[in-house]
Amino acid sequence: MLPTGTSIDWASVEIAVPRAIRPLPGISMAGFCQRVPAVVDLAMVAHPDVTLLVDLSRGNALGYDVGGRREYGSVVVGLHPGEFRATGQGTGECLQIRLEPVVAAAVFGASAELGGAVVSLDDVWGRDAGRLEARLRATASWDERFAIAVEMLGRRLGARPTVEPEVVHAWRRTLASRGRARVDGLAEEVGWSRKRLWTRFRSRLGIGPKEAARLVRFDHAAHLLVAGHTAASVAVESGYVDQSHLHREVRAFAGLTPAAVAAAPWLAIDDIAWPAASRARLSARRGERIPAPR
Repeated sequence: MLPTGTSIDWASVEIAVPRAIRPLPGISMAGFCQRVPAVVDLAMVAHPDVTLLVDLSRGNALGYDVGGRREYGSVVVGLHPGEFRATGQGTGECLQIRLEPVVAAAVFGASAELGGAVVSLDDVWGRDAGRLEARLRATASWDERFAIAVEMLGRRLGARPTVEPEVVHAWRRTLASRGRARVDGLAEEVGWSRKRLWTRFRSRLGIGPKEAARLVRFDHAAHLLVAGHTAASVAVESGYVDQSHLHREVRAFAGLTPAAVAAAPWLAIDDIAWPAASRARLSARRGERIPAPR
């Protein structure tokens, strides 16, 4: 976490990932602890997962600015929040949970939190939000915190209906194709009409299949930019018409230019907090065989 315009010093941020527990399918977690007082002003770039940020700070809570609104504390971040910043100062801790959209739909049971909104966790879970924060703050062990989160998420997953397999297939095909699968083709694959797929997809995930494809394509492009590729080459590899098209999409999803996205510190944590996913992404891009995790 850093003052605006500087490179993040990850040496001052403690990052924990689950090692002693088995993660739930479609869910990843990481814990962040900033022990050295600092000014926080982070551009948080859209991601093709729903993000749950549980603020464990003791004192001033983090603030989140999006679309002229401001939320404090623990929040649920939807799939397409647009320009989105996290701000604050001092020290603090945060548990970040990424949920695949089809899993998030079961966990939260509503599409409002999936389709671009940034909503207080209190508004989504009510008293359960406070109970979760209290239990997490009561222990300083990240392994225990991850276990508590897995327990609560698992309980919610088991209490709600799952998303239709046709919607699950359409989403995962969109992800695997890096946003290039056509809606007509997806509808044909699952045996639905285009209209039915569009309606069910949006009602479950909060965005339509075309917007989902744009988000996935943007995410691929954003990580190519962070990896040092030029905007021109990223536009070609990601399937944009030209560099201007890339620029418009980056602005729409992040409120930033391609150059600013390339320097976005929030994306840099992928190699630290989610190294397996980052290795898979890089290996797939290079055509390499992905080694099995040890």
